[in-house]
Amino acid sequence: MFTGIVEATGEVLARTETDDGLRLRLACPFAGELDGGQSVSVNGACLTVEEHSQEWFSVFLASETVSRTYLGELREDERVNLERAMAADGRFDGHVVQGHVDGVGEVREVEEVGEDWRFVFSLPDDLTNYVVEKGSITVDGISLTVADLSEGEFSVAIIPTTYEETTLSGKAVGDPVHLEADVIAKYVERVSAPY
Repeated sequence: MFTGIVEATGEVLARTETDDGLRLRLACPFAGELDGGQSVSVNGACLTVEEHSQEWFSVFLASETVSRTYLGELREDERVNLERAMAADGRFDGHVVQGHVDGVGEVREVEEVGEDWRFVFSLPDDLTNYVVEKGSITVDGISLTVADLSEGEFSVAIIPTTYEETTLSGKAVGDPVHLEADVIAKYVERVSAPY
């Protein structure tokens, strides 16, 4: 489980396509603290550490992961948002994030508003029921609050710290983003559905 509070950004050092998927090697400031088998959120997708050194770690993306995310489109030198799984005794600063990407949206608008930024993202139809104004959503692994919601899109306000310390500062209109709806909304729908 994650909180959506990005711990660091890393960089794609290498990508190797295989018959079964894709292997990525990622530069990471906390790589030396990782163990094989640990979970790391990479742009919001929960991936398992295969190998690591003091400077990098590698992950394997099965074909299922490649087909449901845009991670297969990442190129060498691209930045990614990174977060280690939350420790049981850690602070819970974001919201409940599983690292299970629900869909891929795209950046529709980016606007600087004073010191802050306003981003508008497309919202796939199958996620509409899980997103509410002032509710939580994860965008590329970042826990954000929905400012406004309209048909097919939502907006968020981004403070300077989030803009500077995540990959949002490099996003432009048309770029893809991973979206994960609040898991609590999914459970509410499930338990309230007629049998």
